[in-house]
Amino acid sequence: MKIRPQYHLRPGPQGLQAWDVRQLIAQAAALGLQPHWVALAEITELGERYWFTEPGDEPTPRAVAEHLKLVEAADTQYPILLDAEGRLMDGMHRCVKRLSQGHSHVLALRFPDTPAPDFVGIAADDLPYDEE
Repeated sequence: MKIRPQYHLRPGPQGLQAWDVRQLIAQAAALGLQPHWVALAEITELGERYWFTEPGDEPTPRAVAEHLKLVEAADTQYPILLDAEGRLMDGMHRCVKRLSQGHSHVLALRFPDTPAPDFVGIAADDLPYDEE
């Protein structure tokens, strides 16, 4: 399966931290992480502002519709990715799909140690989004 270039972003002491989701998936596979069911109630980010966090990034009906398309297309057979503390690193659209369908759990892979970010201190718009 080909995955579009995307990043998990978090603020850090030295600037924005970015993890290439494709690299996270490869690391999870290399570690032999096994999927397990996680309660959606444990996904803290489902109760936080998540998609519309940047200045000018407003939850307009058009922006919400774009996320709805991604939720509808999400394949929940693929596990979400959690860091060592249980924070979401990839899979919010899959979580929202499971939640909206009335499910209480989602398949997840959890890293025993949170991988180092691929980029630090680079603005999100400056990250490489080429298709390689």
